[in-house]
Amino acid sequence: MEVSMDVIIPLYKPGRELFSLLDSLLNQTVKVNRIILINTEEKYFTQLTYGSNFWKKYKEIVSVHHISQKEFNHGGTRRMAVRRSEAEVFVMMTQDALPANPHLLENLLKALEQDNVAAVYARQLPAADCGVIERYTRSFNYPDSSHVRTLADLEKTGIKTFFCSNVCAAYKRKLYDELGGFVKRTIFNEDMIFAAGAVKSGYGIAYAADAEVIHSHNYTNKQQFRRNFDLGVSQADNPQIFKDVPSEKEGKKLVKETAGWLWRSKKKRLLPHFFMQCACKYAGYLLGKHYKALPRSVVMACTDSPYYWER
Repeated sequence: MEVSMDVIIPLYKPGRELFSLLDSLLNQTVKVNRIILINTEEKYFTQLTYGSNFWKKYKEIVSVHHISQKEFNHGGTRRMAVRRSEAEVFVMMTQDALPANPHLLENLLKALEQDNVAAVYARQLPAADCGVIERYTRSFNYPDSSHVRTLADLEKTGIKTFFCSNVCAAYKRKLYDELGGFVKRTIFNEDMIFAAGAVKSGYGIAYAADAEVIHSHNYTNKQQFRRNFDLGVSQADNPQIFKDVPSEKEGKKLVKETAGWLWRSKKKRLLPHFFMQCACKYAGYLLGKHYKALPRSVVMACTDSPYYWER
């Protein structure tokens, strides 16, 4: 698939891993046209690059655009970034995802060769420091076999039909524009909101198991609660997508399979921690889905995105 390709990466307080990511993107088997960085708060980017050879090394391919924290939101910021791209295909990534090998972009493009596919997302592999439970859930959410999901799969796969992840995902620009692009304002889930619109319009969302990035987190229970609160908010604000396709069924399946794996793997000692983690996730999600009934002070205490609520 001979097309032009840009990579778009939102940044916030980037560390030296950004240099590893850029170097890896420049050493892919598919040439990148441009790498567009949308950085939140210029001072953090300046601190990282001060005294380095950043601009000397990357100025021919990297462009950086700064915004304030109050301007950022998951949908609008990415939407603005896409407008800065003229490529036929653009890849959304996050600053903490690293290509596992030089074939990441090549394999994403292969999946996009199918006419009915609007977007494709990559497999996320656990990092070396990834915890036991998170390592297993990575394999649950990102298996080793590829697929394409369309509206015909909705009854069978439920909310997973709309799954897509901008940790690393590639989009056909023509279809992206045709479908209206990322939602202008959302606290979370801009990727799944777009994917749902694409699926309902007759297109497919592909998962490319051979397109691999290293990406995982070791969140505390408090962090899990807050992230899932924002997840619940995004679903409450988009009932046209999530009302009839709830996430609870898939969540229960993940809990059941993970608990069974811990038991069979003789890691029973981790079960109390796992169940506490699940309780924090579900509590945050449930509160987020009903955030409109909560006092603002409670919302601000629960959210992982306080600046979102100031606009």
